[in-house]
Amino acid sequence: MTRGRSLGCGLFLFQWRNVFAHLSVQRRFEKSESHGCTGEGNSLEHLLRLQKLDLEIEECKRREKEIPRQKEKHDLQRKRMAEELEERQAICQRLEVEQRKCYGEIEQQQEQIAKYQQQLNTVKKNEEYQALLNEIETTKRQIGQKEERILTLMEELEEAQERLKADEERIDAAVKRIDAHCEALDEELNAAVEKRKQLEAEAEKAAEAVEPDLLRKYRRIRAANISGPAVVPLDDSNDKDPVCTGCYMHVRPQLVNEILAQEVRSCNHCGRLLYYRDHFEEDNANTAEILR
Repeated sequence: MTRGRSLGCGLFLFQWRNVFAHLSVQRRFEKSESHGCTGEGNSLEHLLRLQKLDLEIEECKRREKEIPRQKEKHDLQRKRMAEELEERQAICQRLEVEQRKCYGEIEQQQEQIAKYQQQLNTVKKNEEYQALLNEIETTKRQIGQKEERILTLMEELEEAQERLKADEERIDAAVKRIDAHCEALDEELNAAVEKRKQLEAEAEKAAEAVEPDLLRKYRRIRAANISGPAVVPLDDSNDKDPVCTGCYMHVRPQLVNEILAQEVRSCNHCGRLLYYRDHFEEDNANTAEILR
């Protein structure tokens, strides 16, 4: 029984589509031959053009918001790379400071050895003489340890300077790439602003061609923060009930019939305005036929 009802409903919709398509073609030919006045279908066509412009405006605004965020990320990258360089430079500076300190201490200790050696010539007691010799020997060992430390520091400093140089080259190249990208982003931002202004001017003119009540409905839907288009086509590509391509929920048969009759109706689920795509394809074909 369920399958029979589904087939019956599909046949019913198919027949109604053919009937309404025939009637709509006839009405459009009569209007074009008489006085060329615009009807609800033509108003909806103007609304679709307006929506196309509005969606392009939204994309421009999205880029206008996104580009500064991208540049903020690049600024953060620059900051991190600068901190990395500062850390490398600090390592080199620390090694150089320690190296200079060792040289200074060796110089002081050598001066101390010279004083001990002078005192050797003045002492008379053997114990004092031996104590001075011990001090000289201890100081010499300390000097030897510092000289070994200096050699180690020299190796570490050389390696640190090589790493610093490599990092400077790498970061300099990265900063140049970032600067070039930021420059391109600035150009893109300026282009997006200019394009948005142009589109807004076109949208203002396009809105004048839309029937006022229809325009109010459209703007009310857009103000409700519905993502994507506010006017969407029916999808009747399967054998089941047609669906709204905004929320992909099934549309009531009565609404489908009214939409096929070129009446503007809203989806009973998401509230978007619905239209039958083939109507506008027929309009384009009939326009071309009339012009011939």
